Amino acid sequence: MKVLHVEAGRHLYGGAKQVLYILQGLAARGVTNVLACPSGAHIAAEARALAEVVEMPMGGDADLGLVLRLKQTIHTHRPDIVHIHSRRGADLWGGIAAKLAGVPCVLSRRVDNPEARWAVALKYRLFEHVITISEGIRQVLLAEGLAPEKVSCVRSAVDPAPYLHEVDKAAFRADLGFAADTPIAGMVAQLIPRKGHRHLLAALPAVLAEHPRLQVLIYGRGPLEAELRQAVADLGFAGHVTLMGFVDDLPAQLGGLDLLVHPADMEGLGVSLLQASAARVPIIASRAGGMPEAVVDGENGVLIEVGNVTALTAAMKRLLGDAALRARMGEAGRARVLSEFSVDAMCEGNLAIYHKVLAR
Repeated sequence: MKVLHVEAGRHLYGGAKQVLYILQGLAARGVTNVLACPSGAHIAAEARALAEVVEMPMGGDADLGLVLRLKQTIHTHRPDIVHIHSRRGADLWGGIAAKLAGVPCVLSRRVDNPEARWAVALKYRLFEHVITISEGIRQVLLAEGLAPEKVSCVRSAVDPAPYLHEVDKAAFRADLGFAADTPIAGMVAQLIPRKGHRHLLAALPAVLAEHPRLQVLIYGRGPLEAELRQAVADLGFAGHVTLMGFVDDLPAQLGGLDLLVHPADMEGLGVSLLQASAARVPIIASRAGGMPEAVVDGENGVLIEVGNVTALTAAMKRLLGDAALRARMGEAGRARVLSEFSVDAMCEGNLAIYHKVLAR
């Protein structure tokens, strides 16, 4: 079997990492992979050992020419099936390209934002099957009219191995210039509105009143960076909040946190939540999208309602003030990731859908 994968992301965020896991798992199972990605995308170098990589311009929703470029790639490589892994125009233009080339196409949907029923009825005709990374996203599509037999949930996974190593928390703090017993909360997400950074900043005054030595590390980059830096300065948090940017050694840092905060307004599943659990870090997340599938309230973290700053404040105070509770939740989180979010299960799930589509 040969599969053409289309990933339009330029950076190795959660979705692109999932594509790498799938490429690795499929290659180990004898599948031939071809990856189409943007010119200069970070995934290209990582994927070359697992797939033939075709770099091309990918300009998003307005890039009509992507249809022709992907159609030519399909004709050149003759895949049995096309798997589109992202949006940014790749879903629509990739679906049209596959349809014009007469090759069956499946779509991975990683976000839970709603779409109009008429858009769902039109766009999803392009795909033989839709794969959602959480049951929460699947329910969104069903509510918008997609036929149940056309959509399946195959949860995202995480390679836990890099996060199982113990992190020297005192050394981690020393590297940052903090005392060994400094409490640290972190947030790992793109700097975009729906991730909810504003909720974290809104909760901080009351949290700092009770935990004045708290440090907050915000990992990631995106269009909100300048705005967030200004907000941190305006609110007087310069001594408590650090924007860390995108780091290559996240496994060496994540386990140094006492708490991961993820108050997103919308989220397909949240790979950073799985990574944190693998690193035995308790989580505060919103009860939205697929996050309740990654975080079980009271087991490996605390769930709050979307945008509820009061609840976020209370949860942060509670966990920061109870080391034993954090330890119990951290252990439960690691056990949950190891048992329910394996890369092998995700690869087998995707492969089963390929076989189902091709059998038809």
